[in-house]
Amino acid sequence: MTNGRADDQLRRNHTTQYVSQPAFTWQRLREENPGVYESCVDIDPGAWTRIKIVVAGTKARLYVNGADQPCLIVNDLKLGETHGQVALWTGGNTEAYFSSLKVR
Repeated sequence: MTNGRADDQLRRNHTTQYVSQPAFTWQRLREENPGVYESCVDIDPGAWTRIKIVVAGTKARLYVNGADQPCLIVNDLKLGETHGQVALWTGGNTEAYFSSLKVR
């Protein structure tokens, strides 16, 4: 959660990431498509972060803290057009809490 305010721009660019486990890990997506499935967004590590993810067909858009524009756009969701489970992930050494989660 500290990537968004890091002094290293490359690290900042890893603040938000799309993965599709198990085949499309962040390492694979980053190696095969540098910069396509991750982006920078300003996140305060000590504050609640509002997120909204809009999925339509094979496209997903991530909005953070009420922004009008998405900070990350994925045009080719790796599972294709499907339905099922949703996962929210943080790094293994990050403590995270989720509140008011809605899936529609």
